[in-house]
Amino acid sequence: MPADWEDDFGAPVAGPSFVDRARNAPNDDDFPIADDFGGGRPPILAQDAAEETSFQQLIRHWLNERNAPDILPGQEMLLGRLLDHIRKQSNDVELLRADPDSSEEEHFRIMLVQTEIERVKFVIRSYVRTRLHKIEKYARHIATTPEIHERLSKAELDHAKRYAKTVEYHFNHAVLQSLPPQQQSLNEDVAFMPPMIPAPDKLRPVFAHALVDCPPMRLPDGSATEMQKGQISLTPYHVVEHLLLRGEVELV
Repeated sequence: MPADWEDDFGAPVAGPSFVDRARNAPNDDDFPIADDFGGGRPPILAQDAAEETSFQQLIRHWLNERNAPDILPGQEMLLGRLLDHIRKQSNDVELLRADPDSSEEEHFRIMLVQTEIERVKFVIRSYVRTRLHKIEKYARHIATTPEIHERLSKAELDHAKRYAKTVEYHFNHAVLQSLPPQQQSLNEDVAFMPPMIPAPDKLRPVFAHALVDCPPMRLPDGSATEMQKGQISLTPYHVVEHLLLRGEVELV
């Protein structure tokens, strides 16, 4: 694990020397509190002097996943590194808790670290639940669309295929086998009726925030438009899908 992972979550941060840093940390009054503390997440990629931290990356992918109608490429490596970091922090906190020489001030700092750990774990759980909801909602569409497979981990793809088979088996034995032969297929496409196999609605409007100056986009009415860095636009998802996959916009 790279050494700079120790600084991803801000001070105090668990690591090999967490116990020493907690004991030797200066008082909280030594750190000025910004006027906008707690006022929201700072804009991504507006940081010219600092790299995006792993937790900021997680927040961005989480919001994109929640706001996009389609399932996005999974962030398996990022989640793995974050979970390893959380596990390491939790172990160090337990060691400090068990130390009989720990002072009341040190225990207060432990509570702050534990609160930060729970915050990261909440976002991870929500991100995974969001992807699981989409996988089960569009299971058969995912199973029959090879270009989507590379966006899923092996475990997610296996679950989608098993879930699609289970749902199809249930529909066949509960309903379809009792219908006339011409109406027993899940692939039936009837005009003015919703499809039997749901697919992501890429015409759904989304709010897109430009992280960079974006190239011209073609709108459904045939006109073209451009998004400047920092601009937020309400547009159909399919218009900005390629920009989202390239990391040039985020959904808000």
